[in-house]
Amino acid sequence: MRIKSLNLKNFRNYSDEHMDFSDGLNVLFGKNAQGKTNCAEAVFYLCTGISPRSRRDKQLIRHGEQSAEISATASGRYGDMEIYAKITETGREFKLNGNKITKNAEILGNLFSVFFSPQELRLIQDGPDERRRFMNVSISQLSRPYYVALSRYNKILEQRNNLLKLRDASAVYDSLPVWDEQLSKYAAVVAWKRAEYIDMLAPLAKETHCFLTDGAEELDVKPDKKYKGTQAELEKRFFNEFSANYERDMRLGFTSCGPHRDDLDIIINGADAKTYASQGQTRTAALSVKLAEVEIFKTLSGEYPVLILDDVMSELDLPRRKKLLARTAELQTVLTCTHTERVLYGREANKIRIEGGAVKR
Repeated sequence: MRIKSLNLKNFRNYSDEHMDFSDGLNVLFGKNAQGKTNCAEAVFYLCTGISPRSRRDKQLIRHGEQSAEISATASGRYGDMEIYAKITETGREFKLNGNKITKNAEILGNLFSVFFSPQELRLIQDGPDERRRFMNVSISQLSRPYYVALSRYNKILEQRNNLLKLRDASAVYDSLPVWDEQLSKYAAVVAWKRAEYIDMLAPLAKETHCFLTDGAEELDVKPDKKYKGTQAELEKRFFNEFSANYERDMRLGFTSCGPHRDDLDIIINGADAKTYASQGQTRTAALSVKLAEVEIFKTLSGEYPVLILDDVMSELDLPRRKKLLARTAELQTVLTCTHTERVLYGREANKIRIEGGAVKR
């Protein structure tokens, strides 16, 4: 999959800019706070419909403007395409080849992307929310049924949690089985897909980490819960689990079990990475997981995703920089940095200098 060109209008600090990308390595370079990351963010937004940096779309609009527009020409498994997004303070609009996309699920799967920045250390260091978010974004790009099931699960979960806050216990007990029947159905899909994904991710992350560290460290990625059986069996298991926790959930006022509570265990040399890993180990582990994600996209879709590396090189030592470049040689990569000579080491690249939210030619 390839991004051929990108247009930004009133997006972040960009007024109206166009840039062309090559099939290989594309380097966005310039001083800090000029807009390099904003450009990388725009590429990921077109691919996934979400920002890796902001939970609110309206924050993507240039200060003082009413709307922002992003568009790109690209090629993917379904041929050439044009992707367009318009963001306003009250909503957004996506188009694919001029046709309006009416469902969020239809944004996904047209063009794949993997985003990595120093902030991705949260994947290792922060709580379970970050690891679930990683899985959700990645699997949703590959599986629209997963995205739909996850969305419906979250909506029903919210309604169930609202019900648990009611003071009328008899009304709660009468209503819970109805909600749990639906909740269990979508929980089974989410858990099944996550288990399938982790089974692919774990060996790839282990191998990548071994490559980046020259075999000095061993990385293990494991689910904190084992989900075995068919989807029908998982659906029954979740229904029984929800039912067994009625009293506890009513006391707490929220649903205490289910896929929304799942986590990943990330272990380096036998020790929990969140507790014991150094900054350097954490950074390499997070990068290994992300590069493993790249390989999953290639395996399942037949094509590599667009890889976005935001200010990564400054955080790696020389041997790991060179290994990262070697590992990504076959991918279209968008890399941001301050000085190209410090990251390329003779490799050819399409260099784009960014200054004050503008491309300098």
